[in-house]
Amino acid sequence: MTTKPILAAALAGATLLTGACASTGSGERDTAYVARDVESLYTVAKQRLDRNQPTLAAALFDEVERQHPYSPWARRAQLMSAFSYYAGADYNKAIQSAQRFLTIHPGNKDAPYAYYLIALSYYEQISDVQRDQKITEQARTALTEVNRRFPQSEYAADARLKLDLVEDHLAGKEMEIGRYYQSSGRWIAAQMRFQNVVENFQTTSHAPEALYRLTETSLALGIPEEAVKYAAVLGANYPGNKWYDRAYELVQDHAAGVTAS
Repeated sequence: MTTKPILAAALAGATLLTGACASTGSGERDTAYVARDVESLYTVAKQRLDRNQPTLAAALFDEVERQHPYSPWARRAQLMSAFSYYAGADYNKAIQSAQRFLTIHPGNKDAPYAYYLIALSYYEQISDVQRDQKITEQARTALTEVNRRFPQSEYAADARLKLDLVEDHLAGKEMEIGRYYQSSGRWIAAQMRFQNVVENFQTTSHAPEALYRLTETSLALGIPEEAVKYAAVLGANYPGNKWYDRAYELVQDHAAGVTAS
């Protein structure tokens, strides 16, 4: 499932609100501060979004709420503003707008979409594993919240898929740090990172290597029985995996005859 179809489906209802078409200007005439009736203002904002001008669209949707705060259009405009900021890659403003919508309308039928939009806005900012992973953690939290609150929704289904990728990303960061500690001979610090992967990211693609690295570091620390244990766990869970083959050779070379503790 891809993100764009879900977003498009969620926004389909917005087009139903644009029955009263207004003549639209361009450039300066579409500034957010021209007073208009609510239907015309909303229509102009939606047309700007359809023309791939999300930044201007967001400003106009914000203006719908500012000029007509008690109109039924204002609620929809809040959510459309959040989406417009997201479409324009202004993720911080998208998050702020969606959170504001949830604060004002916590029980609204569109609340699931607002939560999902927040999660996507964090998800789109995930950096590579060489950098700080604060945003990745925030994406993980937000995606988990979508799945927890609305487990049967299409948003939750997509959130679960993205959570798998986020988990793999975080595990990759732990592995990178662990390998760095290992290369500099900081065996205990390395073990802590690899153990974190095994304990908290065991369904990711990094788990087999983490078990192998634990085999290595245990031998380096002079506890071969632990190395044998990790190699055995690796073999039981990932038979035929390249990391098990390497762990088996390592144990045969350095801990033959040792019994796991």
